[in-house]
Amino acid sequence: MNPRPVVLHADMDAFYASVEQRDRPELRGRPVVVGGTSDRGVVSAASYEARAYGVRSAMPSVEARRLCPDAVFLRGDMARYSRESKRIFAIFGDFTPVVEAISIDEAFLDLTGSERLLGPAREVGERLRARVRHETGLPMSVGIAPVKMVAKIASAAAKPDGLLEVPEDGIREFLDPLPLRAIWGVGPVAEQRLRRAGFATVGDLARAGAAKLEPVLGDWGQHFAALARGRDLRDIEAYREAVSYSEENTFARDVWDRGVLDATILAHAESVARRLRRDGLMARTVVLKLRLGRRRRAGPRGYPLITRRTTLREPTDDGDVMTREARGLLTRAAIEEPVRLLGVGVTNLQPEGHAQLALFGASAHGEHRRRLNRALDEITDRFGTRAVVRGTEEAVERAGLSQQIKRGERTDETGPNR
Repeated sequence: MNPRPVVLHADMDAFYASVEQRDRPELRGRPVVVGGTSDRGVVSAASYEARAYGVRSAMPSVEARRLCPDAVFLRGDMARYSRESKRIFAIFGDFTPVVEAISIDEAFLDLTGSERLLGPAREVGERLRARVRHETGLPMSVGIAPVKMVAKIASAAAKPDGLLEVPEDGIREFLDPLPLRAIWGVGPVAEQRLRRAGFATVGDLARAGAAKLEPVLGDWGQHFAALARGRDLRDIEAYREAVSYSEENTFARDVWDRGVLDATILAHAESVARRLRRDGLMARTVVLKLRLGRRRRAGPRGYPLITRRTTLREPTDDGDVMTREARGLLTRAAIEEPVRLLGVGVTNLQPEGHAQLALFGASAHGEHRRRLNRALDEITDRFGTRAVVRGTEEAVERAGLSQQIKRGERTDETGPNR
């Protein structure tokens, strides 16, 4: 007989802001906002004191200042947050080997079948929270349930600094009163369609049959209804292979100057290439992402997004190649207005050792580039990302700090871009 599944979702509370308040006692009890500090900035994390004023992650910094003018705004220190994340995930690994990282500050832990060894799931969750607090001084909330979606919703309901367990026979009671957006995958469009059809809560969706759902959501209707009933078949994935690497930033002011755009492409391409080399990967496809500066409609997606890509004849981990290709994509995009956001990425990845050899072997120039990149990587690893930069490389300012775990990125890097 298979043991009943037990999923624990661990989520740090206002992670970046909590680290700042821990390390700077004068900030404790005060509203703290971490992220872009310019007018174009975006909130990456807000302390619970700031949230009381309505400040939320992903909110424009201008709006956050309007809601809470007395808040302390900090640009943040990604290297410090990454080091704390590494410590926290090491603790997770002591409780179970099956840990799926969702972002830098949250993860799913599979506790299935561990009750005899570790004890009841709730006690495990409390011990986990206590150990994280003891070793890092940071608060964490935990949700426990038989499936991933319910565990994640439970951890959000337990915030701040709490634990909520939803047993199998209590899933429907827990989910039914929740708003439709609580279901994974139900975004603004699906929610609007469901509301027009008379649905108001998760319970309404759970009780609906195919005849009522198909006209509203098509084939996805039954999928969402199953989730509303607490049937989530997704397993915890202890390791998910990277399919792409990217770097992007929102400019403090819209940029029309081609020199600035070219310099930003160079900075992003070098960063992506460095991360590929650390992970022993090469990429065949280069992607350029542009968000234009003139808003076409209301809402966060009101600025047009342009994506261009090109596939290389041979895979690369060289920032010089990525820069050249991304600049070519920019030229061919023929944009006719300033740019709000620029990103450079790669996909179609393969291990370095599997790259097909050139027909006549490696060129002298190619071998020179590899030696140069290795030397630059060693300098960067020792002295930080800003120790050596190209003369035309722009120090790009990001509108906010990413919550995602970036593969290939060191946790001890320093410099203004981190």
